[in-house]
Amino acid sequence: MKLILTEQQYQELLLPHDKTRDGRGRDQIKSVIHASNGWSTDEIADALLIHETTVRRYLKDLQQLDKLTPENGGSKSKLTIEQTQELIAHLTEVTSFQTDQICRYIKDTYEVTSSVAGWNQWLHKHGFSYKQPQGVPHKFSEQKPAEFIQEYEIITGALQDDDVLLFMDATPPTRV
Repeated sequence: MKLILTEQQYQELLLPHDKTRDGRGRDQIKSVIHASNGWSTDEIADALLIHETTVRRYLKDLQQLDKLTPENGGSKSKLTIEQTQELIAHLTEVTSFQTDQICRYIKDTYEVTSSVAGWNQWLHKHGFSYKQPQGVPHKFSEQKPAEFIQEYEIITGALQDDDVLLFMDATPPTRV
């Protein structure tokens, strides 16, 4: 099936391809682009590692319904718009380290239950992401770096023009 895409239509396909996390949606966009470049459905299916009937369905959907993204997954939000805004404000102020803490908060506050996976999707949809906390060594001492800096300044201040200061592994500086 030969499709003809204008340059504008081609560019409009690339943007959702780069932004979507849905692999099937990306495959559908690639199928349309390859078909517009003259590829056969067999070639497209082989390149994308999908079945030929899937490629045909993607192209048929585009022609008949002018749709480029699958209509699957997700459901209507269980929270009202006001509740959603309140929850976003709360989550922006209060850091929760696990989604099940957020689930408990939502259940206690709004009497709404859903799976942890469902709330993870909700969080991603509303711009929240998990960031790994930065670790701090358990034996960290603020005094040790300050002592090192003082000792380093004393040593470097006493160096002559031809002296060399060596650092080896994790040992303190040594004059040679």
